[in-house]
Amino acid sequence: MGRLFVMHLEGKVYSCKHCHTHLGLATDIISKSFHCKHGKAYLFNKVVNVNSGVKEDRMMITGMHTVSDIFCVGCGSIVGWKYEAAHEKSQRYKEGKFILERYKVSGPDGSHYWVTHDAQVGGSDVDDV
Repeated sequence: MGRLFVMHLEGKVYSCKHCHTHLGLATDIISKSFHCKHGKAYLFNKVVNVNSGVKEDRMMITGMHTVSDIFCVGCGSIVGWKYEAAHEKSQRYKEGKFILERYKVSGPDGSHYWVTHDAQVGGSDVDDV
């Protein structure tokens, strides 16, 4: 294994809740109206310090998407996914964008999102806009 180079961000930063590696800036959030199986999820224009997994097709509430899970480079925890392709024309704005699952990251103030009992168990990718 080689030396790990980690980008440090300036400003309001979302980071891995396990190892505190910086992942994204609040200014890069496109939407806070997404959901995953554990609750809230945020759509980011860009994130850093992640590795992408294998591309796979997943049926989500908004239709079929090709996605790859993203993993924190610091500790290897899954922190969300990247939209590689959307199969429906109306969902193509997500292509190349990233989802960070709120319960897997710390907010800019160091806060953690706690999973509630009313979190969706089988859903992901709900877009309330």
